[in-house]
Amino acid sequence: MAAEAAVGQHRRHLDGAAAWGVPPHVTVLFPFVEPALAHRPETLDAIREAVRVVPAFECSFAETSWFDRDVLWLAPDPAQPFRDLTTGILKAFPDYPPYAGAHDGSAPHLTVGERRLADLSALTEAEQEVSVHLPCFARIDTVLFIEGASAPQSWRVVQEFPLATYHRP
Repeated sequence: MAAEAAVGQHRRHLDGAAAWGVPPHVTVLFPFVEPALAHRPETLDAIREAVRVVPAFECSFAETSWFDRDVLWLAPDPAQPFRDLTTGILKAFPDYPPYAGAHDGSAPHLTVGERRLADLSALTEAEQEVSVHLPCFARIDTVLFIEGASAPQSWRVVQEFPLATYHRP
């Protein structure tokens, strides 16, 4: 993702998912199906059908934001296509609410850092350094289905799913 240049060095130290091998991303749905179901054809087909109706799109990450003062993140613009992807996957897999129902899941975001890994001053410093590299732009034309554990470099791409063909207005 294009945001790697802006956030990569900070994520490596401030975002636990980066240590697991998760690239910079905007989460569509987490947690998701257990590993025994992840590779089943019916699971992969349901994901494919859910995301193929959302057109590929371009987005920018132009500003930072915070969840309380605990998580520093980049806001994608537009955010609605990410919400549409989440809604589609959730319709296909209603037993897996975003963040296990702990949060409403309505704020698509790219995590830069978490307070559980650093103090507020480190996150604030990261925010200032990241802001210098904004905006960054990305073309979103696939959804990655990834899996792994809370272990270093354990996350891998299971499959990529294309979005609907993008047509410029």
